[in-house]
Amino acid sequence: MNVADLLDRADLVVLGGPLDSGRQVTGVSVTEPFLGALAVRLDGERTGWRLDADLNRAAEAGAAALVVPGDEPLLRGTLLLADRLRTPVLGCLGDPLETAVRLAVLLAAPEVDVARRVLAAHQVLDAGGLTLAELRDRASEVLHAEVTVLARDGAALLGPAVTAQVRVALPVRQRLAGGGVAVPVLAPDGRSAELWLVSPGTAGDEEVLAVAAGAAQRSLALRRVELERDARRRSGLLGELLQSGDDAGPSLRRRAAEAGWALDGWHTGIRFGASRPVDVVTSTSDIVSALAAEGIEAVVVAEDGGWVAWVTTTAEPGTDAVDRLAAGVRQAQRHLADLDLLVGMARPHPGPGGIARTLSEARDAARLAGSRAETGRFLHVDRLGLAQLLLAWTRTDTFVPAARSLLATLSPELVETLTVYLDAESSLIEAAAVLGVHRNTIARRVARIESLLGVDLADADTRLALHLACRVSTSPS
Repeated sequence: MNVADLLDRADLVVLGGPLDSGRQVTGVSVTEPFLGALAVRLDGERTGWRLDADLNRAAEAGAAALVVPGDEPLLRGTLLLADRLRTPVLGCLGDPLETAVRLAVLLAAPEVDVARRVLAAHQVLDAGGLTLAELRDRASEVLHAEVTVLARDGAALLGPAVTAQVRVALPVRQRLAGGGVAVPVLAPDGRSAELWLVSPGTAGDEEVLAVAAGAAQRSLALRRVELERDARRRSGLLGELLQSGDDAGPSLRRRAAEAGWALDGWHTGIRFGASRPVDVVTSTSDIVSALAAEGIEAVVVAEDGGWVAWVTTTAEPGTDAVDRLAAGVRQAQRHLADLDLLVGMARPHPGPGGIARTLSEARDAARLAGSRAETGRFLHVDRLGLAQLLLAWTRTDTFVPAARSLLATLSPELVETLTVYLDAESSLIEAAAVLGVHRNTIARRVARIESLLGVDLADADTRLALHLACRVSTSPS
């Protein structure tokens, strides 16, 4: 064990002289120094000639260092002498005799020191309810060294950067090249690491880190239970809300208010679908944070294969507000690129029942977004998006109101013209014959329809969706 290894463990500080990390310590002396010894002075006399004489004797005997009480600065002459003799002078922050005994035990039986630190680690880390940052800080205090917390991919989450390579794919304790140790915080399956704790210290730090890793594992497990309980509560509340529609009773309204959900107003739904297996419970906070970073305050609920969310406003949002929300959601999707999300955004709908309607649209939009690589797998149900969704809705209760909403801006005459035109397989001549008008009149009406709806009737999917919508809108309710 060298001098540098003993500094933190025995509350020693360097006052002067070169600290040679290769200088080995073989014992402790409080009387006459010897080769490799830590020569400990028990009195605090700092008269220049007395301290210089002791420093000379220690250097002549080949002592590893001279330990003096206190941490007051040395006189300039003593500093120069320590440098010339190449013998470090260390300050003792505690009682010098107790420090000498502690150093002797540490050198003779280092496992005793390890046991002492493990006991100290248990005392400060087994408190329960500690955050990961608090666990890291307390482990650092016990080890007198900065502990680093690494994510499962090796990225530093807390503490200083780690230069040594940690083999994150191998969830076992590791001694790192160049010094330091890494201990995994095992995931529930026991075959992978949830996190890594890394210390720049010696191999003796492994046991302390193992205590910290166990505490972190328990803390993460408790946090997981809390998250799952909250997710079940929110999912159950949403299920009741979707079933009740506009008939939410006082009890349901009270529980929604306690959860911070506003049922009145206008709701705009969003669906985040995961295209690969993901832990939706623990990743919910990532969705919330990504939306909050864009200034979007949304209710987020985890469900199978992803999340639903909605934003509530007191008044119907205008086109500009909806566009800003869509841009923010799209940016949040980019921030969450590692989750590889399919995102659908619905139109605003009013009242408690509007939550069910807007989330239904958002879910359908997210399903279609998976085939929209050209839009970054993001689909916003504007009028064009609604035309695309009609095909997905033909077997649901959502189809009829969505179809009529799509054609709401058209006059009855234009709806009739569009129906006949599509029945005639987009033939201007045949449509004109059926309606008894000139073909140029049909052409002008078709152009007007495209402008009002914001669609291109040259697109086959759009023509089919609008044809279905026309059939619904002209049929009896």
